[in-house]
Amino acid sequence: MGKFFTRERFGHPQVLAGLLLLMFLGQSFLLLPGASHPPDVDSSELFRVMSGLLQWRGETVAGTPSASRVEAGVFPPPEVAANEGYDPNHSPLWYLLASLGLLHWQGRDATALPHWAWLIRLPYIVFGLLLGASLWYVSRRLYGNAGGYIALSMYCFSPTILQNSTLWFAQPEMSAAWGTFGAIFTAIAVAHTLYAPREVVLWNWRRILLLGLSLVLAVGCQFSLVVLVPITLGFMLYVAPTRRLAVLAIWAAACVVALGLLYAAYAFRTDVFWRGLRHARFVGVTWRAYAMLRGYRRVLDQLVQSGPALLVTLPVALVVYFTWRRARYFGNTAPLLVGALFLVLGLGNPHYPGQGFLLMAVPFLFIFVAGIAADLLETQQKGLVAACLWGLLSANALWNVLGLAGISHG
Repeated sequence: MGKFFTRERFGHPQVLAGLLLLMFLGQSFLLLPGASHPPDVDSSELFRVMSGLLQWRGETVAGTPSASRVEAGVFPPPEVAANEGYDPNHSPLWYLLASLGLLHWQGRDATALPHWAWLIRLPYIVFGLLLGASLWYVSRRLYGNAGGYIALSMYCFSPTILQNSTLWFAQPEMSAAWGTFGAIFTAIAVAHTLYAPREVVLWNWRRILLLGLSLVLAVGCQFSLVVLVPITLGFMLYVAPTRRLAVLAIWAAACVVALGLLYAAYAFRTDVFWRGLRHARFVGVTWRAYAMLRGYRRVLDQLVQSGPALLVTLPVALVVYFTWRRARYFGNTAPLLVGALFLVLGLGNPHYPGQGFLLMAVPFLFIFVAGIAADLLETQQKGLVAACLWGLLSANALWNVLGLAGISHG
């Protein structure tokens, strides 16, 4: 235990990061509904939570025809009803996670769920905290303490992150976002370890499990995130081009782990599992959407909702990246490529799951901006850069807190 609680693991940077995450938690609680003033819970949320609860009790398999009507007056959303009772976008894992906060509840009256709405949202606040901690860890490893503070500050005071973490007029996507972030950077980390002189597959079994868990969290909560499977392989092959057989073995093992966990989410029912996959919508890109001006406005709205800090710094970071050769290295390029890809996929999906892709892009854009900012802080103009960043991040935090105060008193 003495070796675990070291200054390297729990020093001043970790304390400051913890304080930022506590601020994130406090802001999230401001958006939670109270039991005395329960929010209106729509039929899709009732269906999602009740389906998950009934599967936890062993009565149905969520997102399949066995859960087409979970309780009197609670019916599946139109996209599920039109797909022979199978959810085209989510596996049962999505429903199981949605009902985690109510596992203690033994009731069956769906009309009572609004009074428990704050418990429904708690798991996604936890996912938001885990994603924030992961973002801090990755950005600090890549860019040092300064990069970690910049990325985490933008994250903790981002309206779109808070909105999705508390399900404030948003779909539950934070579990998929955490899985997506984990899949990309775990794949890169695994590939880096292949240069160590060890038995690679056996030595990496923990990272294999983590990569498999990340993939199933992402794909199980949004089928269209199956694009992560080739993306992770591509990054691993790029990082370790001389260890291709080891890369393929580790990647295949992680995919098998993810497939096994997805199978478990279907209650180990092989027939339901294969039918669910056949009814899944893995590719939802509509090419005509790229010619629609409304789609580009939706992407711009997502960037605006991510916070003024990102809206201001992203164009500057792009200019610096393309004009300054020093900034064009793998640590900056990887998050930029992933963020840009998700923006493009979100643009090509004018309906669900397009909004989910746009959310997935945001943490990667935070990482990219933090990397460029950390590079600028190492130049001769570091004093000017630090002053601008300090002022912008402070204004971003103040703007978000004032907005939350207006909501809580409204």
